[in-house]
Amino acid sequence: MAEFKGVMVCGETVEGKLSSITTELLGCGRRLADELKEGLLCILIGNQLGEIPQKAIASGADKVYTADDPLLKEYQTDSYIAVMEKVIKDVSPQILLLGQTAIGRDLAPRLAFRLGVSLSMDCLELNIDPDTKLLQQTRPVYGGNARAIFTAESFPQMITVRQKAMSPLEPDESRKGEIVPIKVDLDPAKIRTKVIETVKEEIAGIKLEDAEVIVTGGRGIGSAEGFKQLEELAKILKGAVGASRPPCDNGWVPDTIQVGLTGKIVTPELYIAVAISGASQHLAGCSSSKNIIAINRDAEANIFKEARFGVVGDWKQVLPAFTEEVKKLLAG
Repeated sequence: MAEFKGVMVCGETVEGKLSSITTELLGCGRRLADELKEGLLCILIGNQLGEIPQKAIASGADKVYTADDPLLKEYQTDSYIAVMEKVIKDVSPQILLLGQTAIGRDLAPRLAFRLGVSLSMDCLELNIDPDTKLLQQTRPVYGGNARAIFTAESFPQMITVRQKAMSPLEPDESRKGEIVPIKVDLDPAKIRTKVIETVKEEIAGIKLEDAEVIVTGGRGIGSAEGFKQLEELAKILKGAVGASRPPCDNGWVPDTIQVGLTGKIVTPELYIAVAISGASQHLAGCSSSKNIIAINRDAEANIFKEARFGVVGDWKQVLPAFTEEVKKLLAG
């Protein structure tokens, strides 16, 4: 164990900036590294990284390893895993943190297999055991109905962390750190896939994952027309609209706003669940919300077990009255 030192974050970039999940991981990593009295490392992979490594230092990193190469411009499993495997074996971090993102979900299991270590995915809490100094990894199980704590004795201890589960540090541009370029020696012939086209998802308003307020509708909304009332409330609260799986399957709303185990995981300050029964698959996507308000005519609906506040009634009567009251409060 003595040869494994430090906490390393596998960073991601979005349009020339650190992604929000990376700043969250750096905030979490800083806390863990301080508890272990070790350094916080970060690996950034891409092309023309520019000032991004310095931003990682401002967000908490002590040392940033950079792999900058035209072949790394787009995420490719073969190229990224080759770089990550080399860096991990050279640096030997004790803990490796990745985001529970499209990249993290693809990269982490493959990398864990190559390194011959265990992996805990979609973690919500991370703590250092005061006795063993091992990482306690808390993740949801049974569709989000319970949480379990895992530890691993293989190193590095690998984890993916759910977005919004951790809090970033306030950036400190005066922080000093070391930037270490990595020599990249990639064989283009070994990269088995090629990005032909990148299509950006068109989103009007706030992204669901970034929204502080989300108004979500379920099967009980009944139609696409019903979602317009949810959109009105979301707009007033400067939030976003979500949906459980049935409205998406019925074509009332796009699949991109589905919240749940097979949709998006969200952790807003306020989650308003309208005509949602509270199936475990849906709760797996929203149960980490700070405050849940439920509106449902079934007093025995499972959603009320998770809600901080609940209204038993027909949403067609409750929601308009609620929306009008919110307008008055914001106006006054």
